[in-house]
Amino acid sequence: MTRRRWIADEVSGNRAALVGAHAQHLAQVLRGRVGQEFDIATGDSVRRGRIVSVAGDRVEFELGEVIPAAPEPRITLVLSIFKFDRMEWAIEKCVELGVSRIIPVAAQRSEAHLVKAAPKRVERWQRIALQASEQSRRASPPEISSPEPLDAAVSALGNTGIVLAESEEQMMLRDALQAPRKAGEVTLASGPEGGWTESELKLFQGAGWIAASLGSTILRAETAVIAAVAITLAELQ
Repeated sequence: MTRRRWIADEVSGNRAALVGAHAQHLAQVLRGRVGQEFDIATGDSVRRGRIVSVAGDRVEFELGEVIPAAPEPRITLVLSIFKFDRMEWAIEKCVELGVSRIIPVAAQRSEAHLVKAAPKRVERWQRIALQASEQSRRASPPEISSPEPLDAAVSALGNTGIVLAESEEQMMLRDALQAPRKAGEVTLASGPEGGWTESELKLFQGAGWIAASLGSTILRAETAVIAAVAITLAELQ
């Protein structure tokens, strides 16, 4: 039987711990007890861990052998802010698929009240990402940064990205992924409900990004980004 994986909150030598609500879930909901074994992700490796103490808000493990893990592709996702329930669902599924970094951005068609509220949601998004990482047995959760303006994100990331664009008629995502880049690394940008504006697409073009299409059907924002990540992973692997 496959052991459940936990991503440690604290690591020191051959000891690791879950703390706070993370520990409470194992201790109280799953009734973790001394002697049980799990896979513990420590940030730089995954090791077999045995529970040595259980308190209400702290579970400690003794770490054993290192468990071999395959390297993960590095996919950075520039994700426009859209309706939070759908956006959070997209974050969860993209993390399960293997996204390594998520940068929320305020697009022109992002609703103003959502953009204003987004900074207060980052902690929740990070918690969702942690749970999704453990569910999918990843070695570490992805980085989720604070929301930033689109132009700042595009400028910081340089000319290595692919922007999903409904208006693109020639270049499909699968073809765009064949462009030369650092092995195993891709940056994707996915727009809000209604898509990117013309001026935003010009911003991407001016920064050297490749515009690519997912096909002729019009997809919801959350569907588009999940489909794009799945296609990208299939190509990288």
